[in-house]
Amino acid sequence: MFLFQHKKIRTIWRVALFLLLTSFVAPKINFPETPNFHDSERLTFRVRLLGISAGEMTAVAKKTEFDGNEVFHTVLRGKTTGLADKIYKVDDIYESFFDPATNLPRKAIRNIREGSYRYYDEVLFNHGEKYIISQRKGKVEVPKNTLDMAAVFYYIRRLDIANLKLNDTISISTYFGDSLFPFHIVYKGRETITINSGEYRCLKFIPVVETGRVFKNEDDMKIWFSDDANKIPVSIRFDIWAGSFKCELSGFENLKYPLTAKIK
Repeated sequence: MFLFQHKKIRTIWRVALFLLLTSFVAPKINFPETPNFHDSERLTFRVRLLGISAGEMTAVAKKTEFDGNEVFHTVLRGKTTGLADKIYKVDDIYESFFDPATNLPRKAIRNIREGSYRYYDEVLFNHGEKYIISQRKGKVEVPKNTLDMAAVFYYIRRLDIANLKLNDTISISTYFGDSLFPFHIVYKGRETITINSGEYRCLKFIPVVETGRVFKNEDDMKIWFSDDANKIPVSIRFDIWAGSFKCELSGFENLKYPLTAKIK
């Protein structure tokens, strides 16, 4: 029984973290050079697996320099807490150093600790020549404007989606886990949702997922972003074969704009 629960939590956590980091995809629409986040912004999320509190995720953005140029250094971290941490300890960190004007990454770091499993890679991006250099894989050709996971998290927030129509599909290429991953996400309009931290007006999206291995239905995953200038993730919910997963905004610091999407 313990082994079954161990494997179940491990499977859900890996899928949950992967989808959290890879589902913020970007349409080719207006992209302002000025970010809608600034130095020292911090977002906190609570994670529930199988109906119990299982972990937390944080997203922090800070300004720094890389090769003599100003960049945003962003760190996304997901870790288990409580009983889940005792059963299967997870501490995954994704870092990105990206250009403030274009949001294109210069460097990315992925540092994974899941039970006894370890994974570490550093990736340098050459967007002009359309390739990356990975410590693990060497030189890999990639499509134009390929992003890493942490950069994608902020990229979607900067997009002007005013012209999106219901059921429009948007896509982007990402480099994740030694491979290229194309993603597609469908805009489903505006919706007001209530979570533990309050009531929010949101923009709703449904990523296109593959049914069979993990998901039963193509719309088993849903994401809500705040419907204001910040566009911060508010809630992620999905059902997979092994159970349910929720990741909800629990705190925020140093937002660039007032969180007007929060009703109460």
